[in-house]
Amino acid sequence: MDGHAISMLGTGLISEFYTNTLHGQRGRDRVRVVYSRSAERGTAFRDRWSIPESTTDLRVAIEHPDTDVVVVALPNFLHEEAVGLVASAGKAVLCTKPLGRTAEEARRMLDAVEAAGVFGGYLEDLCYTPKTLKALAAVQAGAIGDVTWVRSRETHPGPHSAWFWDGRLTGGGAIIDLGCHCIEIVRNFVGKGNRPVDVLCHTDTLVHPIADEDNAIALIRFESGAVGQFEVSWTFRGGMDLRDEVAGTHGTIWLNHFLRTGFEMFTAGGGGGYVAEKAETSAGWLFPVGDEVSELGYVDMFSDMFRAIDAGRAPQETFYDGYVVNAIMDACYRSARAGGWAPVELDWRGGSTPRIASQAETYEGQVVIKREILPDGRHKLILKDPASGDFTDRVVAGG
Repeated sequence: MDGHAISMLGTGLISEFYTNTLHGQRGRDRVRVVYSRSAERGTAFRDRWSIPESTTDLRVAIEHPDTDVVVVALPNFLHEEAVGLVASAGKAVLCTKPLGRTAEEARRMLDAVEAAGVFGGYLEDLCYTPKTLKALAAVQAGAIGDVTWVRSRETHPGPHSAWFWDGRLTGGGAIIDLGCHCIEIVRNFVGKGNRPVDVLCHTDTLVHPIADEDNAIALIRFESGAVGQFEVSWTFRGGMDLRDEVAGTHGTIWLNHFLRTGFEMFTAGGGGGYVAEKAETSAGWLFPVGDEVSELGYVDMFSDMFRAIDAGRAPQETFYDGYVVNAIMDACYRSARAGGWAPVELDWRGGSTPRIASQAETYEGQVVIKREILPDGRHKLILKDPASGDFTDRVVAGG
């Protein structure tokens, strides 16, 4: 079938990644018009990507008669206005992360899209990295049993544009910028039907002279008993560190998406060119990325979005997911201010998830706590007497 004609709202770094992906991957989907608040930037972007038109009028870009999909790649404070206009225009809307500055703002955008009956996709690229998709398939197939704990880390030296540093425009600091990625990665692994219950979060501003946090760490408790942990920072030196760890009752997964992925290069001269997103130098030890738009998830993300539009189904990441992420981030900020656990307040649609539980193994009337093989090949059990509660070691084979 014919592809989609796109109105691209924004000309920043994320728009570059999005347009590069759209024009270079599926091929039949093309940006037809680009919007920028600056005529100069809009013209340069249009020429760089061979786009037919550019405009400084947001409504003109959204209501353009030749486009059927609008990609919102604007600063956070402009998302709600843009999404409302797209919904009124009756077009499919794909919005970059975070959906809103707060859960209340995200909920209004969700309501606008649902009331208009238009497609809404949440552009959370790091949930679509090739490694993440393969790991999710393994988890969903039961490879590591019940997920008990997920750790997601995103750190780098800080955002590219001035508006990112102004919490009045963004809604916060490193949590809003990076925590949204980590939270949705955690949700995918523990299961999106697993309700986030409460959050314990610590934030601090350690390096940059700004009003919002440049470092944060949080724990998220889920209904099943699983725990999500995220670490975010705008003060990490050496590039961008993207890592995830998933622990289950029967296995473990470790993922490294950007640093130490098998491509390392040393140069004494330094070419002065682009190495990878957030790279701080082009000399010394470098960590280039072979196919950046693929490794960061953009290719599979847009493929899922457009296939979902074509098939009339929901994508992997929806506006509701974006709303849940905002609700968890709101709880993080409340927790950090209060210095304790804070409940996640949201309109939950995911049903209920039973608490993680396993069927206890027994051996000669004793409960098996652990099995292990000793260095000499003997098999040992750690047992608990259900009557007395006492624990004992017993060698049961070998020796």
